[in-house]
Amino acid sequence: MKGRRLLITGASGFTGRHAVAYFAAEGAEVTAVVRRSEAEASVFPAGVQQYICDLGDRKAVAGMIGEVMPDQVLHLAGKNSVPESWQDPLLYMETNVMATLYLLEALRFQPASRILVAGSRLKYRPDSAAGPPHPYSLSKTLEELVSLAWGTLFKQPVLMAEPSNLIGPGPSTGFCSLLAQHIVRSEEAAAKGEARPAAFRLSSRHVLRDFLDVRDAVRAYGYILDHGETGKIYRIDSGAQRELGEIAGKLLAHAAVPVEMDWGPQHAEEGQAAASPASAVPAKASSASADREVLQEEPEYNAAILGWKPGIGLDRSLADIIGYTRAGKEGRI
Repeated sequence: MKGRRLLITGASGFTGRHAVAYFAAEGAEVTAVVRRSEAEASVFPAGVQQYICDLGDRKAVAGMIGEVMPDQVLHLAGKNSVPESWQDPLLYMETNVMATLYLLEALRFQPASRILVAGSRLKYRPDSAAGPPHPYSLSKTLEELVSLAWGTLFKQPVLMAEPSNLIGPGPSTGFCSLLAQHIVRSEEAAAKGEARPAAFRLSSRHVLRDFLDVRDAVRAYGYILDHGETGKIYRIDSGAQRELGEIAGKLLAHAAVPVEMDWGPQHAEEGQAAASPASAVPAKASSASADREVLQEEPEYNAAILGWKPGIGLDRSLADIIGYTRAGKEGRI
């Protein structure tokens, strides 16, 4: 990727930081887009250009694209909290739908620029009588619809990616990182002779998830950007469904002290699962057919058809999460 101009939105997020580090190491001229300066620059590798831009500002987005003139864009920015989407649904429409449209519109005048939009498995079937399960799902479904439609209408090279549950070292708010933080807090409390934190609640042992290391997902994004077919949706996953109880057990095996857990009911209702920090992804979203073939008649593609395959095993991912959390790296990966 030497000399290729790659613009990455959401660069200060969990996946964004990994993406910036990976593509910079591959030789790309990376522009890391952040909403505010703060201390983000310190977590990016040397040579990465930081660009401060509010993606909700249409003129600012157009100015950024005109200035950077990227060869490729990896659009990772967005809101992804189900509970928060209930509290401020319009914010989710503005951030996940309108900001994506502003980016696509600005890129319309850079017709050679390929853009990969990171979607979500929590989208829903627009023809479903039940409707969207939450505002976040609606926002990601609309984002996918407008992205693919914009590409078709204006002959833009737009691609979509649908990663599974991403885990790994870094500032994540996912289930594995939350449990790792609970484990480390318990260890620190024990070392200081203090009371242990309240029990970590896992709504159900048996809910199934596909967990993929974020570093493997970032590599997949590179494959899709380089070799993907315009207008297609590429699924990125490990290919293995794991029970939450199994994952929790593997993380708890790293604990240096006994860790208090509240396992909850064995078969939680969907509403209970959605309300628990350990279940940021509702159980319904993990079913084999609930989230695929939603917006197109053709079956979704898997990044594996482009030659990509996962390279980091689950045990290493979990060990790296624990190591990162104990090190207290404050966002540095």
